[in-house]
Formats: sequence, structure tokens, C-alpha cells
Amino acid sequence: MKQAEVDQKLNRTAFADGPRLLADIGATHARFALQTAPGEFRAVRVLKCDDYTDIVAMLRSYLSDHSDITLNHAALAVANPVSGDHVRMTNRDWEFSTDEVRRALGLHTLLVVNDFTALAMSLPGLKPSDLMQVGGGKPASNSVIGVLGPGTGLGVSGVIPTVDGFVTLGSEGGHTNFAPADEREYSILQYAWQTWSHVSTERLISGPGMEIIYRAIAKRNGRQVRDLTSQEIMAGALTDKDPLCLEVLECFCAMLGGATANLAVTLGAFGGMFIGGGIVPRMGEWFASSPFRTRFEAKGRFTSYLSEIPTYVITTPNPAFYGVATILSEHLRGRSGANTLMERVQHLQHELTPAEQRVAQLVLEQPRLVLNEPIADIARLAEVSQPTVIRFCRSLGFLGLADFKLKFASSLTGAIPVRHSQVRVSDSTHDLSAKVIDNTVSAILKFRDQLDVRSLDKAIALVAKAKRVEFYAMGNSRVVALDGQHKFFRFRIPTSAYGDSHLLTLAAELLNPGDVVIAISNSGKLPDLLAAVDAARAAGADVIAITSSNSPLAKKASVCLAVDHSEDSTTFLSMISRILQLLLIDILSVGISLDSQNSRLVVEHKAATGDDNRRLLISHLDS
Repeated sequence: MKQAEVDQKLNRTAFADGPRLLADIGATHARFALQTAPGEFRAVRVLKCDDYTDIVAMLRSYLSDHSDITLNHAALAVANPVSGDHVRMTNRDWEFSTDEVRRALGLHTLLVVNDFTALAMSLPGLKPSDLMQVGGGKPASNSVIGVLGPGTGLGVSGVIPTVDGFVTLGSEGGHTNFAPADEREYSILQYAWQTWSHVSTERLISGPGMEIIYRAIAKRNGRQVRDLTSQEIMAGALTDKDPLCLEVLECFCAMLGGATANLAVTLGAFGGMFIGGGIVPRMGEWFASSPFRTRFEAKGRFTSYLSEIPTYVITTPNPAFYGVATILSEHLRGRSGANTLMERVQHLQHELTPAEQRVAQLVLEQPRLVLNEPIADIARLAEVSQPTVIRFCRSLGFLGLADFKLKFASSLTGAIPVRHSQVRVSDSTHDLSAKVIDNTVSAILKFRDQLDVRSLDKAIALVAKAKRVEFYAMGNSRVVALDGQHKFFRFRIPTSAYGDSHLLTLAAELLNPGDVVIAISNSGKLPDLLAAVDAARAAGADVIAITSSNSPLAKKASVCLAVDHSEDSTTFLSMISRILQLLLIDILSVGISLDSQNSRLVVEHKAATGDDNRRLLISHLDS
């Protein structure tokens, strides 16, 4: 088949905006593919990193064979920690800016992730035919999975199941200190100490590490040998049955078994431990009879614990492609706002009738409007008939408008992983902005799922009938109290806010039954605030606490609206918890605005003043 025909076939993908470039870039080799559909990888090619001066030159070399293909999205897995825009590879003298590479290749999207993060993300989707189990044990469902793999270095990661998918660990566990398990391994460590003061696990359990083990054991055995590469050592052991090479390979596998066991007990990886990388899969069936599994279970009191955890070798070629493709797909579906259904409408627009094209244009330009409006309004805005709207939906393969809206809503509402990304000194403004926003959004989504609606109902009822509401808050929480005072005063509720520790108890002692205090605190432990709450309760007032659910303040309150987002306010300025506290004030405000008593107050205010100011309502509400 001619190259032009191949490119034409690649352009006809399941993705509306063309194939996606994927790469797994190690220190020695880089593997490339074009993803044309979920699980479909075409034009797979392996390049040697030594043949290129930098990563852009290597990417352009691969893409030069596919010059007729339009690429919009790409994801690279690199054998390196990834934090921020700037990437400096550990085992290769390459460094680059992700955004500069994206612009150099003319891409809309370029993700760069750690190679073992990508490998970890592939694990949940691997089939039994992709694996070779070594030893016994059965994977426990919905459990943590661990992965490590010796190659040029030693990659380490894990996968943690969550309610809506998986979270991978960005680990550099290969750089932990190597721990010898017997006299021979201690002699190897002593040999390595002659060169390095810190000997990491990666230094020995890797391709270069196998070569160090070979020289160390040869010296220990009193043999003079020439230096061999790891490939030559493996060939000497598995093909030539050379005793020294066999001893090296057995020692290597035993060390790997010990490192795998350490990771398993650290993670509690009852979902299984997986071995990847470029070395172990080349050992084939021999690895199953190596000392690996024996050493894995040799954990003293924890032998039975480890015997229940299965261990696997990943035998499928290029498993990182599956993981990096999943990460890219989740990014496009969620964080970037892109979605395959919108792309599909755009891609098929030219195949529709002129009237259906007007509906498609409305979908592309005002997706939320189409999602929320009835068919009559959609037809009117698109200047078509209602049957045309139905025909448009059926042209896309849906049963009708309701079916289309159901799928369309899920594609517009991307899932944002509930995880925290620490801002680093090296982050660009783009990266720190994205992290701050993502961290806040993630915290809000988690907060939404944990809301106690019954406590909110009680709090709304107390405030709605309160004769007076006072806000007590100190420090960073005072801004939340001022926001609440401003909102509640608009509802014609007598409202005050106190933040002076000397005035809190004095104000509380003047309260009466029917009054309400809203006490706001991150820690819920401030002595002056707790004393004021005691005084308010003694005066017969109710107390609503916006604080941590297990705090002393929560225990003293009539109602606790819990904010359990953990922030070290002794070291850092609290940020996200303040946003969550403000959200609770907003929820209370909307609830009060809906309350029947407040509606009566608004009517009475209108009768007394002639003011029909509906802006007393909250912007969340339908006017």
C-alpha cells in the first residue's frame, strides 16, 4: 500500500478531529504510534534516542512519514519526573518546554506525563492474555495496584481506585535506598559504594545495574572478566547457560522480588503487583522459575500477607500506549472542555441537509442553550421546523431529541479528577493558574458530595425565623462573616458581624432567645470564639457553626455545617476552605430567599415602600 493510501486510511478515524499522536520516550528508545480509535494504534515505530539531538527532531522524524495527516492532539510519556512546563530528562541530556514543543508541532493539545504514570494507567484495562502470572495469589477487586519495571532506570508507580475511575501515583520510588537481603547483596552494595555514596534501588535493579552486579559478583568470586552489557549478560545466562551470568540473573531477580514486596506492603497492593520495563519481559518463561517470587514472599511475619498478592509480568507490547491514550482522552473529555459529540457534529455537518445544518450550527455555537431549551425554542432559534430538529438527532444516530440531550449533557460535563496538585517553584504562570483552579474545583466537587442536607435545612429554618443574626469570626474567616452580613441584611434581617476577640462575648451576652449566631472558624478551636458561643447558648440563642465537623466549635453548636477540607492554617494562608465557607453562605442565602417567611417579608416591604425591587432575590434563582 502506498504511503498516501496509508495516510488517507489513518485520517479516517473514530475521532472527529483525526488521529492522535502517542509516544513512550525512554532514555534509550522511543516508541511512537497514531491512535485511530480506542485501543487501536497504527504506524507503530521505534526510534533510537541517540540518533537525535533533541525531542523535537525525533518527533519531526516520525511525523515526516505522515505529512498528509492533520494532527491536533498528542501525549508523550517520558522516563522522567514531570512537574510544570519545563522538562529535564534524568537519564538523557534533553530538556524542553512542553508549550514550545506544542507550538513547534502546531498542536492544539500536548500532554507530557511520567512514563510509569502512563503504564500504571494502562493496568486496569489489561487482559489476561497481556500478562504472565508468576506464583500464586488472586487480585482483590477495587484494590490498589502497584507497578515497577527495570529498564535504563527503575520506574515505580501505583493505581488507586476511586468512585469514578482511577488515580495514578507520580512516584520516584526507584530512588529509594537499596536494601540488601543477604551477604552477597551486601557485597554488591559495598562494591557500588566505591563509586557512589548513595546507592539507590534503581542503581542496581536496572539495565546498567545488572552490569554492576556482574562486575561485583565476578570480583567476589575472584574472576577476571571483561565488561558485558545487560543484553550480553542475559544472553549468556539464558542461551549459553554461563554460570556467572546465571548467578547474576538470579541475583537480579531476587533483588527485584524484594523491591516489589517492599512496594506491595507500602501500598497495600492487593490488586496485584505488575512488572513492566524493557528487561524482565525478555526473560520469558525463565523468570517464572527465578528467585523472584520466593524473595517476594520472604517477608518474615508478613509472608502470608504477601502470598495473597499476585504478581504479573506485562507481556503485551507497548503497554504505555494504552495508559497515555487514556490520560489524553480524559483530558480532552474533561479539563479542556472538548468532547467527542461536539466534534462529531462538526465533522458531519457538511453531510447534513441545509436545514439540519442550521440546527448543527446552533449546537456548536450555543450548546448549553440547546441542552436546556425545549424543542419548540430550538426550532425557532435555528429557524427550522420541529421535525427537522428530530431529523438532525436521528442523522447523528440518536432516537430523538431526548436521547441526543442525554448523551450531549454527559459529553459537556467533563469529569474533573478529585486530586490535589502542589504548585511548585518551577511552575509557569499557566501551570500555577491551572493547578489553583483545578484544586479549587476538585475541592468544591468533593464538598458537594459530602454536604449534609439535613443540617442545611435546620440552619435555613433557624435563620429564616431569626429575630437577629450575628456573625462571629476571626482572622481569615472574617471576610466570610462580612459577606454573610451583607447578604442577610438585604433580606431585612437585623444582622451584625464581630471579629474583635474582646467584643465577641460582650455581644453574645446581649442576645435573646430567637436570635442566631453563625460562628465561622477553620480550626474551630479559638478560645475566644468558643467562650462567645457558650455565652450565646446561655442567653438562649441558637448557634450555627461553619467549621470542621470534629472540632470543639461543632460540638457546642445547635447545627454544624461541616467544612472538612484540610489546610494547615498555622503555616499557610487558608484559601480553599474560605471558598467552601463562602459557598455555605450562598446556599443559606438561596435557601432563605426561597423560604415562605422571607417571601412574606418581601411582600410586606413592597407594601410599605412601594419598592418592587426583585433584586432582593439571589442570582441563582429564576426571577
